[in-house]
Amino acid sequence: MKFTKMHGIGNDYVYINCFEENVEDPSRVSEIISDRHFGIGSDGLVLIMPSQKADFRMRMFNADGSEGNMCGNATRCIGKYVYDNKMTDKTEITLETRSGIKKLTLFPENGKVKTVLVDMGKAILKPSDIPMTAEGDSFVNKPINVDGREVNVTAVSMGNPHAVTFVDDVDVLELEKIGPLFENNTMFPERVNTEFVKVIDGHTFQMRVWERGSGETWACGTGACASAVACVLNGFFPYDMEITAKLRGGDLYLTYRFDGTVLMRGPAETVFTGEIEL
Repeated sequence: MKFTKMHGIGNDYVYINCFEENVEDPSRVSEIISDRHFGIGSDGLVLIMPSQKADFRMRMFNADGSEGNMCGNATRCIGKYVYDNKMTDKTEITLETRSGIKKLTLFPENGKVKTVLVDMGKAILKPSDIPMTAEGDSFVNKPINVDGREVNVTAVSMGNPHAVTFVDDVDVLELEKIGPLFENNTMFPERVNTEFVKVIDGHTFQMRVWERGSGETWACGTGACASAVACVLNGFFPYDMEITAKLRGGDLYLTYRFDGTVLMRGPAETVFTGEIEL
């Protein structure tokens, strides 16, 4: 099976062109290829597929084989893949995901896409739609019980559930210990991605992320979007301003609009191509 390894600021996936390849058991394939010792090594598997609703369709699977609804970094990489491999000559394309159709604007240089802007759609704030077991229209800076202690979080869905908590220092956190406690918290029936955020200045924040099904990753596009939303809702930044998110793998640029939509701008890179026997 032919594959392409790509990453968006360190959030790396194996991409399969399903216009040419057939993946019969993507959950199991994702487990195999994601192993960094015995496989290719990645945060998961992404299938690039035909769509009846948009220009292309994506399915993404985490390293543990579970299927995710959406991956912001993967959307950018797909934009680069389809343009660089001449599957389209358009610089504005639509992408079908399990979280709806996303609009991508591609910025090529010398025939190769370097940066992609994604309209991520509207942030979801109602707890029952995230989903989480809380009442009301939003869950902003409210406590949840994590291993016997109260931690304030802001809950946001960008097509997948996120819990954002603000900390004084993201570098000292032992995410391998605390990440699973958040991920499997009973307040989130479908588990949750967790972002640990430190506000740096009037337009910048630093974050680390624990992704459900994959553990700590170097970047998470939807997590950066959810964190930007949480920063605005908690009064750190205004609406309609581009915010810089500093992740372990690099920077993303987010705008939370007053109408509730989120824009994400960032790079996409191809690492290598190859073939694997499964």
